[in-house]
Amino acid sequence: MYQRQIHNRHYHFKDLRTLMAKATPLRSGDVLAGVAAENHLERVAAQWLLADVPLKQFLNEALVPYELDEVTRLIIDSHDAAAFAPISHLTVGDFRDWLLSELATTEALSALAPGLTPEMAAAVSKIMRLQDLIAVAKKCRVITRFRNTIGLEKRLSTRLQPNHPTDSLPGVAASLVDGLLYGCGDAVIGINPATDNLEATHRLLQMLDEVIQRFQIPTQACVLAHVTTTLKAINQGAPVDLVFQSIAGTEKANTSFGVNLGLLAEAQQAALALKRGTVGDNCMYFETGQGSALSANAHAGLDQQTCEARAYAVARAFKPLLVNTVVGFIGPEYLYDGKQIIRAGLEDHFCGKLLGLPMGCDVCYTNHAEADPDDMDLLLTTFAAAGGTFIMGVPGADDVMLNYQSTSFHDALYVRQLLRLKPAPEFETWLHQHGIVDADNPWQLANTLPAAFKASLQNLSGLNYGHE
Repeated sequence: MYQRQIHNRHYHFKDLRTLMAKATPLRSGDVLAGVAAENHLERVAAQWLLADVPLKQFLNEALVPYELDEVTRLIIDSHDAAAFAPISHLTVGDFRDWLLSELATTEALSALAPGLTPEMAAAVSKIMRLQDLIAVAKKCRVITRFRNTIGLEKRLSTRLQPNHPTDSLPGVAASLVDGLLYGCGDAVIGINPATDNLEATHRLLQMLDEVIQRFQIPTQACVLAHVTTTLKAINQGAPVDLVFQSIAGTEKANTSFGVNLGLLAEAQQAALALKRGTVGDNCMYFETGQGSALSANAHAGLDQQTCEARAYAVARAFKPLLVNTVVGFIGPEYLYDGKQIIRAGLEDHFCGKLLGLPMGCDVCYTNHAEADPDDMDLLLTTFAAAGGTFIMGVPGADDVMLNYQSTSFHDALYVRQLLRLKPAPEFETWLHQHGIVDADNPWQLANTLPAAFKASLQNLSGLNYGHE
């Protein structure tokens, strides 16, 4: 029992799971689930109490029972007690102070990551302002490699997302050319297939591989099919770079996605066996999003932000190249407006980075949410300032297959120019070699494009693209 008195009123919270939920900043998903604080005073009381909870308590009081949930078992069984030792005496509030102090250097945070549980990260985020989340995440440095090096300081990568509503290869190629000419695609060239079947997946993978090999692009491709489809594609000899899967923070939610830890391990081993990476072997790509477990009625009574953080324990177990919080994709039932989306995106980035993950953010919203491009500009800018690993690059910021609003190639240029952020070094060199970016200012496009390279790209798409 956790209890606190404020203004002569006593607040009681029966367990740590309830306390965590009541302490969470307001969002529509928690209201929908019936776990949110009833009012601001109850939320403040819960946050006050949460600040006094010892970090060790999260090792002794599982929010989802150990015997019922394989994600909980993963969290507890993989906990690194030696890494946790330097902060094991702290409360949640003390931990916040430590994170904001000069003691929490990049090196110290990297060493600490294996000793943190997702619940610890979620708890401390609940008592932090946005500037706190940004300042601490900025100090975290997570570097991953496949065909290039992602996550280095003063760099921001992009996923080039050339989706098409019918998986048309010429349509995909047109968007692909457009994105490359804007300097996008170093994180991954990733397609969400309109139809999750083996034939379409294999065809798209073959096309992407041919483009990457033909132009010797130091990047990786991914068709975001279900992991079982990708495994079948591997068995058929398809050129698979990264294995994708959506994941969540409870065993039941992952079961609703048709996956478990064993299946993910099988897929990772299959991808590693292909040995397609040239500078590293981080071959997994995961996507998450607050509200996904609740939408499957598999949240186990947790608030959606804590549930989201637990998904990062699943991701961490497989040493991914990329983890992407698709923050506003599910809709206003879970994150109602721009304010809630911005907060959630920065929370997710903070928690993921603190746990040692290469965090990207799909800065996005659905058309029925109370959000607009101004809200996305704020999240994009603050996410990049916080040291985010990668963002999306979608033609016109309007995904014509998934029907949601994201970030465009121009948005990526804007934030790179604003904060002087460069793409991955190997990709930057490729952009220089082909005259796509300015040799002295790699965050800016060159004024002209070499004629031979331009013609070659035009032949790929069958369209006459200019270079702005």
